[in-house]
Amino acid sequence: MESKLHGHAHKYGKNVDTDVIIPGKYCNIIDPVELGKHALEGLDPQYTARMKPGDIVVADTNFGCGSSREVAPIALKGSGTAAVVAKSFARIFYRNALNIGLPIFESAAAVDGIESGDEIEIEAAAGIIRNVTKGTNFRAAEFPPFMQSLIAAGGLVPYVERRLAERSPA
Repeated sequence: MESKLHGHAHKYGKNVDTDVIIPGKYCNIIDPVELGKHALEGLDPQYTARMKPGDIVVADTNFGCGSSREVAPIALKGSGTAAVVAKSFARIFYRNALNIGLPIFESAAAVDGIESGDEIEIEAAAGIIRNVTKGTNFRAAEFPPFMQSLIAAGGLVPYVERRLAERSPA
C-alpha cells in the first residue's frame, strides 16, 4: 500500500450502491481504465470529468451495497481514485475492494469532518486521515500487515502470484 495517498475529496451520502458506482450496462468491459471512465456515472455523471488521479471518495454508511459486482471497486480504481473513506462498507464491496487492491478506510469521524473539495492526505499503513484544508486528523482502523501487503501488491491475485514465485525453487 502506498505510504501516503493525497487528493481532493468527493463526498457522497448513504447507501451508495454498486449500480451507481458502475451501471450494469458497463459490466461487460474488461479493461479497468475503460471501466473507470464510467465510475460513479449512475450517481454523479461528472465525477470522472472533475476528479484527478489520486482523489478520494468519501461517503456515509453502507458504501458499496447492492449487488456483489466486483467491477464496482475495479471501476473506482481504474478511474484513478486513490481510496474510499466511509463510515461503513457493505461486506461484499469491502472484500472485493481489498481483493483488487483498492484502499478503503472506515472512519465516521473523518467522514463527518470532510467536505467535497477538501484536500486529503492518508497515511495508509497507520490509518491516519488528514484533512489538510481544515488542519484536522482522524483515525481509521489499521489493516494488519498481511492485508497491507495484499493491497500494496495490487490485490489478491498479484499477491498470491508473488508469494508463489518467492517459494518456488529457482
